[in-house]
Amino acid sequence: MTDKEGWISRSAPVMVVTVAIFILWYVATFFLNAPFQKDTYLRAKNTSWTTSQLVADTMSQKRPVMPAPHQVVSEIYKTTVLKKITSKRSLIYHSGITLSSTLVGFLIGTVLGVLLAVGIVHSCTLDKSLMPWVITSQTIPILAVAPMIIVVLYAIGIEGLLPKAFISAYLSFFPITVGMVKGFRSPRVIHLDLMRTYSASRWQVFWKLRWPSSLPYLFASMKIAIAIAMVGAIVGELPTGAVAGLGARLLAGSYYGQTVQIWSALIMAAFLAGSLVALVGVANRYVDKHMGVRP
Repeated sequence: MTDKEGWISRSAPVMVVTVAIFILWYVATFFLNAPFQKDTYLRAKNTSWTTSQLVADTMSQKRPVMPAPHQVVSEIYKTTVLKKITSKRSLIYHSGITLSSTLVGFLIGTVLGVLLAVGIVHSCTLDKSLMPWVITSQTIPILAVAPMIIVVLYAIGIEGLLPKAFISAYLSFFPITVGMVKGFRSPRVIHLDLMRTYSASRWQVFWKLRWPSSLPYLFASMKIAIAIAMVGAIVGELPTGAVAGLGARLLAGSYYGQTVQIWSALIMAAFLAGSLVALVGVANRYVDKHMGVRP
């Protein structure tokens, strides 16, 4: 199979699913917007409308229940290409604000998650006492925790980017911790016995056996964590009434009934999250290559 044929075989399923999503989106747009459009015709005493006119009008409403894909694409184009990056109406400007909180929170969550996993694996006391609390922490709805974190941090003089980053870290440390505990415990008993035969210290066992064995689990966990960190950053912007960030765009859109603006912010958030996950995948392949992992 040539490289071109291989690329086509890999991309074809993705394209089919994408086309199916767009078709379903247009169908949902018509059915959700049609009642309001029919009511508009009735109030305007327009009894001569046709089905084709109804379809066209449901796809071009200013404040639709569900915007059509081309309306969202047009909004994204207007707020990215046609606006200066420094403009507060630029979606790139707002994405940068949210992205900075996401990355800082992801970094904090990753470091915290790895440290907790190291402690849990090497201490039975921490395993029995700390791990249940780590799991329990994720049963509390983030919408309930976020305002508390922001209020407490504001009371001690911490505001701006860090409160949102801490909320991202709160969500992202959990998959890192669970994944790394599994990764650190993944070496087989025979390999651990071999290290003890060589009189390896606990530190040497960690760096030469446990850490390399845990890297696949680390990158798998990081893909989940960085996506959920984006959610945390957006949620952190909601209770503060933020004026910048994708969360602020969602708030402004909901206040003024601008559903197209809401959807454009959501699509941009999804695009950013997908890009970050892809970057983690690139880093994973780079590390695998330098460790001699065969594809």
